[in-house]
Amino acid sequence: MKEFFDSVPPLHDGGITLRRITREDASALAELAASPNVCRYLPTFLYEKKYTDIYRVIDGLYSECLEESLILGAFTDEGFCGLAEMYGYREPIHKISLGYRFLERCWGKGIATKVLGIMVDYLYTKTDVEIITASTMIENTASARVLMKNGFEMVVHAAGEDWGYGSPTIADKWIR
Repeated sequence: MKEFFDSVPPLHDGGITLRRITREDASALAELAASPNVCRYLPTFLYEKKYTDIYRVIDGLYSECLEESLILGAFTDEGFCGLAEMYGYREPIHKISLGYRFLERCWGKGIATKVLGIMVDYLYTKTDVEIITASTMIENTASARVLMKNGFEMVVHAAGEDWGYGSPTIADKWIR
């Protein structure tokens, strides 16, 4: 995984920038990780929740975390708005999964749709990725709309997945 993401440049499009998180982004990242409304639709094992010290999280994002995923900060002109993640790269079949999460004040503004579009464009034009997948809790209809706007199709509805809770999380599976 590390080799795949070592050269990811900052990505820009239409007032949105995806770039590596720095220590200057700590307070906004801590706000995101602590938001119960954001976390209700997310797995329990996200990297930004792995450590209580947000600086420890930031320091590990581009060393130990790169073994499994690349997490980039999503920024508008107003500043940090959330995270965009590429994970689970499977080299033999050129497949990767995407995820995203945003501060509540950034919901409903089209930011998630643009961020996902930037990631999809990068993966299809600058890498050898051929298949992109995502999963959403069935209750997260806003995220489902973001995926549909970016050309994803639901391939499995209401499947049980391990998201780190006591029982399987009922999720929809998407592909592009």
